[in-house]
Amino acid sequence: MTSHWPDKMKSMLANSAQTLQLARQTLEIEAAALHQIKDRLDESFVNAVNMVLGVQGRVVVTGMGKSGHIGRKIAATLASTGTPAMFVHPAEASHGDLGMIQAIDVVLAISNSGESDELVAILPLLKRQGVPLIALTGGMQSFLAKHADVVLDCSVDKEACPLNLAPTASTTAQLAMGDALAVALLDARGFKPEDFARSHPGGALGRKLLTLVADVMRQGDAVPQVRPDAAFTALMREMSSKGLGATSVTDEDGQVLGVFTDGDLRRLVERGADLRALKARDVMKSQPRTIRLDALAVQAAEAMEQFRITSILVVDEAGRLCGALNTNDLMRAKVI
Repeated sequence: MTSHWPDKMKSMLANSAQTLQLARQTLEIEAAALHQIKDRLDESFVNAVNMVLGVQGRVVVTGMGKSGHIGRKIAATLASTGTPAMFVHPAEASHGDLGMIQAIDVVLAISNSGESDELVAILPLLKRQGVPLIALTGGMQSFLAKHADVVLDCSVDKEACPLNLAPTASTTAQLAMGDALAVALLDARGFKPEDFARSHPGGALGRKLLTLVADVMRQGDAVPQVRPDAAFTALMREMSSKGLGATSVTDEDGQVLGVFTDGDLRRLVERGADLRALKARDVMKSQPRTIRLDALAVQAAEAMEQFRITSILVVDEAGRLCGALNTNDLMRAKVI
């Protein structure tokens, strides 16, 4: 059996040109479907957005089969962009889950035909409860469309499936319409990046948008600093012991006067300067790059990249030194 496997594999290999042609045709059909629903957008879409904004509860998304899979994704997108939402399976709704839907909610029902039996079965009950209903369908004369308060037309000329059977272009249209709703609602609610981050605290985006400089900076004795009249040897000891590759120069009030880095040391040595005779004020770089304590850590990363530096001093609103950080600190915090 094993010896015949390579021959079977050869017989199953796709024709390269035909495969690419079919893939491109699929994308063309689905792209055309999106252009069609875009051109059909009208006041119904605005009404749907206003309906969602006007309810006190959640958007309850429901749909069968492939439309149900699309519905789950739409519900997740809405929930993560400021519109409380959940998915309820229409078959389960007929067996008790309908109790999860309240009159203060709005239902977004998805069905390409608009005639899914499980969906049709719960529509009269939803109407009896007085639940507002938005239909996302390709069947504009369907049972679903006729019972909906707002209908969003997601009809397509044909599926991308060569047999015109498997939901492909129709589900792409549904997904895109759901994304359009989510984006319009996001904008209407004044949803900001930090709001998005609050619902994604465990991800990379959450870390970038929620982590402050104060959360990752070095503080106290870990921050290298000397006075302007410090001898060069004292400056070097401070810089070496703190392992930041730089040291700040501050006055008695903690105001940052300058900075001295490994790069500055290299340039002094190359010039042949008499290091023993120098003070911190002689070698420091005035007006160094700093960042505020309450800035986002990702802003510190952007500043270091922009100015091609590996560390940066942290100051409070009065310009007093309160910390320092370098790229390693940001990497440990998974900000970069």
